[in-house]
Amino acid sequence: MKKSEFRKLYLEKRKALLQDKVVSLSEKIFENFINYFKPILGQKIHIFIPIEKFNEIKTERFIQYFLSRNIQVFVPKIVDTKLISVEIFNETKFEINNWGISEPVSNQDSGISDFDFIITPLLYCDSKGNRVGYGKGFYDEFFESVSKDSKKIGVNYFDPDDMIDDVWENDIPLDYLVTPTEVLSFFKGF
Repeated sequence: MKKSEFRKLYLEKRKALLQDKVVSLSEKIFENFINYFKPILGQKIHIFIPIEKFNEIKTERFIQYFLSRNIQVFVPKIVDTKLISVEIFNETKFEINNWGISEPVSNQDSGISDFDFIITPLLYCDSKGNRVGYGKGFYDEFFESVSKDSKKIGVNYFDPDDMIDDVWENDIPLDYLVTPTEVLSFFKGF
């Protein structure tokens, strides 16, 4: 299947999930992430804030967990068509942007490129780590700008079943995928 077909299919699958299912699946994804990667004090984690209307994985629990353990937390923000990485703290002020996404008020790019983990939103991921997002290319560009040692981790409710037919040369695959049932590795170094 092509990316556009996966995008349509998985937007519909996500839309069909009831809110209590979104919460319970998100919790299982959180537990699998923590048990597998065991994040520790001093690490730097880039994580998205979910788009509620698209039933994205609820990442609030991740963020609370990281902040409570003095793990540095960074979230994406689109400024002038570029994804920047803003460090957040318990007292960070947020606002809702034009797409309905909660984001920090600050436009201060952290300049960090050596994240330990980049927890990445997606609609679908195949068994080689190729991902389908919303088609804007923000994360591919972001992945180009970070350290090659930063582990790119997708989170998804669904397992990879079919291969993506139209993977492009500039697409950067994930290193891992965390689902409610397992953690898949596409990377040989962890």
